[in-house]
Amino acid sequence: MKADIQIENLKCGGCAATIKKGILSLEGVNEVEIDIEKSIVSVSSEKESLEEIKSKLSKLGYPEVGDKNTVMHKAKSFVSCAVGRIDS
Repeated sequence: MKADIQIENLKCGGCAATIKKGILSLEGVNEVEIDIEKSIVSVSSEKESLEEIKSKLSKLGYPEVGDKNTVMHKAKSFVSCAVGRIDS
């Protein structure tokens, strides 16, 4: 299955690096591509359900557009962004 998920709080390559690392850690995920300008995460997965992927994105601070984007999500995305910059 291949799916595109539009997310909140995506700002830079640091964010993208953290998202890619986090999503690729999930079992069954084969490929992750990120369009920073459009805030879209494209995922290729062996699983039929996106719930685990969406949950992981939210926990990293990048909820799907339309879901709650709380202050906590924004804070987590800020930290994820900084960590992604250091790791990349």
